[in-house]
Amino acid sequence: MGATEHLYLDKQHPALWRAISGLGLKVQEAAEEAGIGRGLLELLNVRISQINGCAYCLDLHVRKAAEAGESPQRLAVLPAWRETALFTDKERAALALAESITELRDERSREHAEAYARECLNVEEFSAVSWVAVTMNAFNRVSITSHHPVRQDRP
Repeated sequence: MGATEHLYLDKQHPALWRAISGLGLKVQEAAEEAGIGRGLLELLNVRISQINGCAYCLDLHVRKAAEAGESPQRLAVLPAWRETALFTDKERAALALAESITELRDERSREHAEAYARECLNVEEFSAVSWVAVTMNAFNRVSITSHHPVRQDRP
Protein backbone atom coordinates (compact mmCIF):
# COMPACT_ATOMS: atom_id res chain seq x y z
CA MET A 1 0.00 0.00 0.00
CA GLY A 2 1.44 3.35 -1.05
CA ALA A 3 1.66 6.32 1.28
CA THR A 4 -1.06 8.16 -0.66
CA GLU A 5 -3.38 5.19 -1.04
CA HIS A 6 -6.34 5.19 1.32
CA LEU A 7 -7.10 2.17 3.47
CA TYR A 8 -10.82 1.58 3.69
CA LEU A 9 -11.37 0.13 7.14
CA ASP A 10 -14.69 -1.40 6.08
CA LYS A 11 -12.99 -3.28 3.23
CA GLN A 12 -9.95 -4.29 5.28
CA HIS A 13 -12.07 -5.86 8.03
CA PRO A 14 -15.50 -6.60 6.55
CA ALA A 15 -16.62 -8.63 9.59
CA LEU A 16 -16.04 -5.61 11.82
CA TRP A 17 -17.92 -3.41 9.34
CA ARG A 18 -20.84 -5.85 9.34
CA ALA A 19 -20.83 -5.77 13.16
CA ILE A 20 -20.95 -1.99 13.39
CA SER A 21 -23.56 -1.86 10.61
CA GLY A 22 -25.63 -4.37 12.58
CA LEU A 23 -25.30 -2.16 15.66
CA GLY A 24 -26.47 0.79 13.58
CA LEU A 25 -29.59 -1.12 12.53
CA LYS A 26 -30.32 -2.12 16.13
CA VAL A 27 -29.89 1.48 17.28
CA GLN A 28 -32.28 2.64 14.54
CA GLU A 29 -34.84 0.05 15.69
CA ALA A 30 -34.45 1.10 19.33
CA ALA A 31 -34.84 4.76 18.37
CA GLU A 32 -38.00 4.08 16.41
CA GLU A 33 -39.42 1.94 19.23
CA ALA A 34 -38.67 4.77 21.67
CA GLY A 35 -40.61 7.23 19.54
CA ILE A 36 -37.68 8.92 17.85
CA GLY A 37 -39.03 9.36 14.33
CA ARG A 38 -36.99 8.90 11.19
CA GLY A 39 -36.79 12.66 10.63
CA LEU A 40 -35.32 13.34 14.06
CA LEU A 41 -32.98 10.37 13.78
CA GLU A 42 -31.58 11.78 10.54
CA LEU A 43 -31.36 15.31 11.99
CA LEU A 44 -29.21 13.86 14.76
CA ASN A 45 -27.04 11.97 12.27
CA VAL A 46 -26.57 15.13 10.22
CA ARG A 47 -25.76 17.32 13.22
CA ILE A 48 -23.23 14.85 14.63
CA SER A 49 -21.60 14.53 11.20
CA GLN A 50 -21.45 18.34 10.91
CA ILE A 51 -19.62 18.59 14.23
CA ASN A 52 -17.18 15.85 13.23
CA GLY A 53 -16.68 17.17 9.71
CA CYS A 54 -17.55 13.87 8.02
CA ALA A 55 -18.37 14.73 4.40
CA TYR A 56 -19.33 11.16 3.46
CA CYS A 57 -21.84 10.81 6.31
CA LEU A 58 -23.19 14.32 5.72
CA ASP A 59 -23.87 13.51 2.09
CA LEU A 60 -25.61 10.26 3.03
CA HIS A 61 -27.68 11.54 5.95
CA VAL A 62 -28.75 14.85 4.40
CA ARG A 63 -30.24 12.74 1.60
CA LYS A 64 -31.91 10.42 4.11
CA ALA A 65 -33.24 13.38 6.09
CA ALA A 66 -34.78 14.85 2.94
CA GLU A 67 -36.32 11.44 2.13
CA ALA A 68 -37.76 11.39 5.67
CA GLY A 69 -39.47 14.72 4.99
CA GLU A 70 -37.01 17.19 6.47
CA SER A 71 -37.22 20.59 4.82
CA PRO A 72 -34.26 22.27 3.14
CA GLN A 73 -34.76 25.19 5.52
CA ARG A 74 -34.42 23.09 8.69
CA LEU A 75 -31.40 21.29 7.27
CA ALA A 76 -29.81 24.62 6.31
CA VAL A 77 -30.17 26.11 9.80
CA LEU A 78 -29.34 22.94 11.71
CA PRO A 79 -25.87 24.17 12.81
CA ALA A 80 -27.65 27.15 14.41
CA TRP A 81 -30.67 25.27 15.78
CA ARG A 82 -30.49 27.15 19.08
CA GLU A 83 -31.07 30.44 17.24
CA THR A 84 -34.38 29.48 15.62
CA ALA A 85 -37.85 28.40 16.63
CA LEU A 86 -38.00 25.80 13.85
CA PHE A 87 -37.33 22.86 16.17
CA THR A 88 -39.61 21.37 18.81
CA ASP A 89 -38.63 21.03 22.45
CA LYS A 90 -38.08 17.30 21.96
CA GLU A 91 -35.84 17.92 18.94
CA ARG A 92 -33.90 20.62 20.79
CA ALA A 93 -33.36 18.31 23.77
CA ALA A 94 -32.21 15.48 21.50
CA LEU A 95 -29.85 17.79 19.60
CA ALA A 96 -28.39 19.17 22.85
CA LEU A 97 -27.79 15.66 24.18
CA ALA A 98 -26.26 14.40 20.91
CA GLU A 99 -23.96 17.43 20.73
CA SER A 100 -22.87 16.92 24.33
CA ILE A 101 -22.01 13.28 23.68
CA THR A 102 -20.21 14.16 20.45
CA GLU A 103 -18.17 17.05 21.83
CA LEU A 104 -17.57 15.60 25.32
CA ARG A 105 -17.63 19.04 26.85
CA ASP A 106 -16.71 19.80 30.44
CA GLU A 107 -18.70 18.02 33.13
CA ARG A 108 -20.88 21.03 33.96
CA SER A 109 -21.90 21.50 30.33
CA ARG A 110 -22.65 17.78 29.95
CA GLU A 111 -24.75 17.79 33.11
CA HIS A 112 -26.69 20.81 31.86
CA ALA A 113 -27.37 19.15 28.48
CA GLU A 114 -28.39 15.90 30.16
CA ALA A 115 -30.72 17.69 32.60
CA TYR A 116 -32.37 19.57 29.74
CA ALA A 117 -32.75 16.34 27.77
CA ARG A 118 -34.32 14.56 30.76
CA GLU A 119 -36.92 17.34 31.03
CA CYS A 120 -38.08 16.74 27.45
CA LEU A 121 -37.24 13.10 26.76
CA ASN A 122 -38.43 10.00 28.55
CA VAL A 123 -35.93 7.36 29.63
CA GLU A 124 -36.30 5.33 26.42
CA GLU A 125 -35.86 8.40 24.22
CA PHE A 126 -32.85 9.61 26.24
CA SER A 127 -31.17 6.22 25.93
CA ALA A 128 -31.98 5.89 22.22
CA VAL A 129 -30.64 9.38 21.42
CA SER A 130 -27.48 8.56 23.38
CA TRP A 131 -26.99 5.37 21.37
CA VAL A 132 -27.61 7.25 18.13
CA ALA A 133 -24.87 9.71 19.07
CA VAL A 134 -22.40 7.03 20.14
CA THR A 135 -22.98 4.98 16.99
CA MET A 136 -22.96 7.91 14.55
CA ASN A 137 -19.69 9.10 16.06
CA ALA A 138 -18.23 5.65 15.38
CA PHE A 139 -19.46 5.70 11.76
CA ASN A 140 -17.98 9.20 11.31
CA ARG A 141 -14.61 8.02 12.54
CA VAL A 142 -14.59 5.03 10.21
CA SER A 143 -15.47 7.19 7.21
CA ILE A 144 -13.06 9.99 8.09
CA THR A 145 -10.20 7.58 8.76
CA SER A 146 -10.97 5.68 5.55
CA HIS A 147 -11.31 8.87 3.50
CA HIS A 148 -14.58 7.59 2.06
CA PRO A 149 -15.22 9.73 -1.03
CA VAL A 150 -18.30 11.79 -1.74
CA ARG A 151 -19.33 11.09 -5.28
CA GLN A 152 -20.67 14.00 -7.32
CA ASP A 153 -24.36 13.73 -8.27
CA ARG A 154 -25.02 13.06 -11.88
CA PRO A 155 -27.34 15.52 -13.64
